[in-house]
Parts: sequence; C-alpha cells; structure tokens
Amino acid sequence: MKKRKLFKFTVYFIIAIIAAISTFFTLLFLGAFGKIPSQEELKNLHNESASLVYSNDGKLIGKYFASNRTNISFDSLPPQLINALISTEDARFYEHEGVDGRSMVRVLLKTIVLGNRSSGGGSTISQQLAKNLFGRKNYGKVSIYVNKFKEIILAYRIEQVFSKNEIIQLYFNTVPFGENVYGIESAAKRYFNSSTAKLKIEEAAVLVGMLKANSYYNPRQNPDHAKNRRQVVLAQMNKYGYISEIEKDSLQALDLKINYTNLSKNNPAPYFLVRLRKEADQILEKINSKRKTKLDIERDGLIIHSTINSKLQLLASQSMKEHLSKMQTLLRKQYQAASEAKKLSTLADKIAKQEGINLKSEELKKRFLFYWNETESNQEVSIIDSLKHTLSQLHAGFLAINPKNGAINSWVGGINFQHYPYDQIMAKRQLASTFKPFLYAAAIESGLGACDYLSNEAIVLSDYEDWSPQNYDGESGGEYSFAAALAYSKNIPTLHLYLQTPWEKISDLWNRLGFVEELKEEPSSILGTSSVSMYELAIAYSAFANGGKSITPYGIEKITTANGEVIYEHIKEEQKDVLEETVSEEINEILIKTVKEGTAASLTGIYGLRGEWAGKTGTSQDYADAWFVSYNNEIVMLSRVGASFPSIHFNQGSLGSGSKLALPIVGKVLQESNTFSWYNAGLNHTNKIDCEDFREIKGLKKFFKSFEKKESTLEEAKNKAERKKKRKGFFKKLFGGEEE
Repeated sequence: MKKRKLFKFTVYFIIAIIAAISTFFTLLFLGAFGKIPSQEELKNLHNESASLVYSNDGKLIGKYFASNRTNISFDSLPPQLINALISTEDARFYEHEGVDGRSMVRVLLKTIVLGNRSSGGGSTISQQLAKNLFGRKNYGKVSIYVNKFKEIILAYRIEQVFSKNEIIQLYFNTVPFGENVYGIESAAKRYFNSSTAKLKIEEAAVLVGMLKANSYYNPRQNPDHAKNRRQVVLAQMNKYGYISEIEKDSLQALDLKINYTNLSKNNPAPYFLVRLRKEADQILEKINSKRKTKLDIERDGLIIHSTINSKLQLLASQSMKEHLSKMQTLLRKQYQAASEAKKLSTLADKIAKQEGINLKSEELKKRFLFYWNETESNQEVSIIDSLKHTLSQLHAGFLAINPKNGAINSWVGGINFQHYPYDQIMAKRQLASTFKPFLYAAAIESGLGACDYLSNEAIVLSDYEDWSPQNYDGESGGEYSFAAALAYSKNIPTLHLYLQTPWEKISDLWNRLGFVEELKEEPSSILGTSSVSMYELAIAYSAFANGGKSITPYGIEKITTANGEVIYEHIKEEQKDVLEETVSEEINEILIKTVKEGTAASLTGIYGLRGEWAGKTGTSQDYADAWFVSYNNEIVMLSRVGASFPSIHFNQGSLGSGSKLALPIVGKVLQESNTFSWYNAGLNHTNKIDCEDFREIKGLKKFFKSFEKKESTLEEAKNKAERKKKRKGFFKKLFGGEEE
C-alpha cells in the first residue's frame, strides 16, 4: 500500500514538474518575461561598434563609442585564438546545435536541485553569445531560471541563423574584457598594443582566460591571476590536441608580458578629438538629413580619416613637455621668494573666497596634482597648497595648419587633458605684438613700404593718462626703417605708424582677417591689447602665407562606413581674397627678416632652422602671455604659454618673453622636422628691403624736430603725423627723396 502511494506521489510529482516546465516555457515563448528575438530579427542583428579616427599617416588616434568595440571579420581571427576559445569554453562546439546536453544536465542539477545560482560551465559559446548580445534582466527570485532558459532558446535560434564561423566572429566581437572594452580587437589593442591577427599564442591564451572573470584575470591589475589562468587555457589547448606537450611547456614557462595601451588616458590628440567630434556631428547631421539615415558616430563603426599628422602631433607634445617642464620649475622657484609668494597667497585667498573654499583647514589629503614628472602627481597636501599649485601652473597650446587649404596638422590644446581639459587653442588672451603685422599690412595698403622710415622718438599722449609706450630694450631716438621696426618689434615706431595710418584701414583689415571681436579704437590696440584665440590668429596669419586668401580650418578629410562606403569627402572651399598678394608678400619679407636677425633669430641660431620661414613673437603686458607664430607656404605654426590668471607670470623678459617662453616649443618641433615635405616649401615674398635698419636724425629734419614737444593729445599727434606725411611727400617730389 505504501509503495503504491509512493509510486503515485512520484508520478504526480513528475507530471507537476513537467507541467510547470511546460507552463514556464509557454510563458517564455509568449513573451511574459520579455520578447525573445525571432530568427528574422537575429538576421537583421546590428552589433554596435566604435567609430575610429585615423591620422593622415594611417595611425589610430582615437575612438568615439557607447561601448568600446571594434568589429572584425572571421578571417582576421588567428587559428590559435579560436582553438584557445573552443578548448576552454566549449569543446564540443562543432558537435552541438546551440546547447551541450551533457553540460546542461550538470548545470541544471546544480542550479535547480542544489540551488547554486553561481554554477557555470554549461553555457556553450552560442549561449554566451546570446547573453553578450541581449544581456540579462532582473526577474526577482526566478531571474536565474528565466535568463538561462531564454539563452537556451536564443542559442538554438542563433545556430539556425548563423554558421559556426559566424557565431565565432560574433562572439569575439561582443565579449567584454573589462575596463569598458568590448570585442577581441579592442582587447588586443588595449592589453598588447596589437591587432587580433598578430596575437601570439600565449597572448591569445591570456585574453581567452579573461572571459571567465575579466576583472579578476585582468593582466594589468592582477598579473599573477592572469598568468595562472593562461596556464589553464594552454593546458586545455594541449588536452584537445591544438598544441603539443612541448609547446605547452615552453609557452607556460614564459613570463607574462603585456603592452598596455589605453587611448582614453594616453591619447595623442585628446583636445583635437573633442573639436573633431563637433565637426563630425555636423557632417553626419547633413548626411542623415539628405539620405534619410540614422548614422550614429558612437555605434556604427565609422572610419574617420582626419587631417592630423601623428608624427607632428607627437613632436609637438614632446616639445611642449620638454620645454615647459623646465620653465615650470623656474616659475615655481620664483614664487618661493617672499615677495612673490605673498602675491600668490593673495590671489589664492581671493579665488578661494569667490569659490567658497575654506582655506583654514590644515588637513592633509591625498590630492592629484599635475606635475610633468608623473610620479609626483599623487601627494598629501593642504587645500591652500593645492590651490597655489594649480594657480602657478603654466598652460600652453600648439597649433599647426596648412595655409593652402585649412587642414589642421597638429592640435595640442593643453598640457594634460585629464587634469586640464579646457582647450588653450580656443582661449582668448591678449595677442601682444603678434598684432603688429596687421597694422603694418594696413599701412602698406595705405601707401607705405619696407624702406620708409618711422620716428623712434617717444610720445606722451596726455589724454590717455600720459600713456607712452617704450621699446622692449628701453632705447629711443633716431628712426627705424618700416621693415626693421616690425622685424625688431619696436613699440615707439609702431605708435608713429599708427598715427599716420587711417583707423578705417586698420579696422577694415582686422575684420577681413576674420577676428570675432571688434578692434577697439584706442592707441594701446597697436600693442596687441585685444584678446583673441590661437585659432583666430592661425587663420589670420594663413592669409600672409596663402597670397592674401583666407581659409577655413577643418579636421576631417573623409568618412567611410564599416563596409568601406565613402559617405563624405572634404571639398576645398572657395577662398576669399582678404589682402592684396603684394601686401602679403611684403609682410612675408619683413617677417623672414624677423627670423633671420630680429626677435625670432634664435630659430636659426639655436634650433638650426633652414630655408625661408617667417615668424613673429609676442609678449603681453608683464609677461602674462608669450606668443610665437612661424610659417612658410605650406604650414602655419603657433604656440602660446601663460598661467590661468594674468597676474601669475615670470618677472623678467629673459624667461617670460615670447622668444624665451613660446618660441622654443615651435623651435624644438622645427628642429626635428626636416624630413617633412613642408619644411623646405619656402615662402613667396618681395625683395624690397634695400635700406639701413636705423638712421640718426640730421639736417632739416633735426631742425624741425627741435621745435616738437613730446606731450600731446591723440588728435594733436595724428595731425602732426599727417603734416609730416605731407612734408615727406613734398620733399620727395622736390628732391626725389626725404628731407635731410
């Protein structure tokens, strides 16, 4: 009787279980726990992929992604990688149709009967692919069962839609490797700086080993765990006949070596990528509107061919680091002196008050401070010391543009993107003497030339608080030729030039060159008190290099889809004349003189520059900012250096001037650039400089000069300059020259 009851109970129990499982599967199929993709939907599967950015010399310089993934073809997967995967994750992969029955029974017993929710080892590659593609959801207490059975159904459907090779390809393109890295290609690049196709067997074994637990077996974070797991994978490969015993032993004897490369942290052009993203978004918006598509830069694996040259970009970054690391040390030393330290403390107190920072706390905390020597970055410092460190930090930018078409060849927007993401190339600072060539160009348009002479007698403008600009070296008197006054960046002759050049000419040229803000009609403007960005200045100087024609900078040459379809190619825009070609060539001749013997002579003397290059230095008031521009027919280069606040600066010209603080960055780049095609491009220029740089005042001119008073209003000074201009014209007509 008891046996009959037990038998009856067992039958009912089995029926109940079958009914429960049937009901469970029915609910799954009906979508009670979420829709399961059909075979048709699987056929149209779109695997998200990062868009890749390449330099103009073919180097990967960045990615845009929602998930850091680069899809590759099956042919790019080396046999040793596939063998490592199959031997470790799914030895009967080529025998089953999505689910391995033997392994499945084992896992079901552990999961359902024993209640072990972490049980594994039964999921085939197809089941894991289902999980990679669609993830797992939370269904409360039945989550493990729902997700497992959904993956079983999906695995069968995947096997019916895709071939075994396609499943392997999809798997390797979707699997996560930690650190926000998805897919084998991104993982190979991250941990071994290699393409998947070039992975060695021991490297493939490390990456396959990570699949079990990508953080625990991360070769950078946990090298011992990663090596132990690699040994297991190699042993599995030997067990299933993919490598011999000898190969296994020799490979297991190798040390674990990685070549870790993280583009997010060690990107060669992070500031440029931010700028490029805006340009790419604008292009894609137009393409999507025209073609009725939904291309997404973060998901559709686009290939973006940029204008950046990776070698020049690296040179610029290295030059900046080499020069500024030395100059930063000198500036910090300056602010250790008592008088300078007080200025820094005063500024720190002011900023703290504005930002609501409590400086009274002396508590030391670990803070990440930027140092050029990265080992010094994490230090225990107080809030006040941290603030002082940040305020006394020198910032810099470097920009190189092709003046013929506007292609951006290098864009180094700062000293460190992680610490200081603000782009210095777009920051507006006083442009100092880099303004002067624009004034001189306007004067040439008004009829003056390289060998006209400008007074070097100081002027005091009484209606501008007795403003009287001085030359950098403090000298005055006599006359400088127009060319020499610009080449040696003389302030007094420049003021005299301003007085005899119609303001409308100066302002009109400023606007034609593309500057955003209006030029203020005041005498100090001639010394570059207007604030502009490096980006604006590069466009303006490109007009000199490009025969008077303006350009629009751009960063993208071409965009293709993952399948190779070209969806965008840059078309050279029609260029507008903003200067007469003869005017630009005359300015070029004078600025070549600047490089050969003027304020930028160290380019040839120290850095060994050869060929025809123009250049202009700039030093703003109190050395707050240092500028340098250099160019030839095919490239324009700029650098600017300065702290975040103008009140923080060097206190002497031997350290803080344009020629000492900004020029060396460009100089060091050019020193290593003689293999670039643009290095010897030359520069179109006139040959009009056939006069002495300086002459003493004598004869009638000296006689008239004795009656002049130095102090006057701006209007009086302009009237006086106009009378001189007319008198000069009279003597030219009468004697064929100037008054003596």
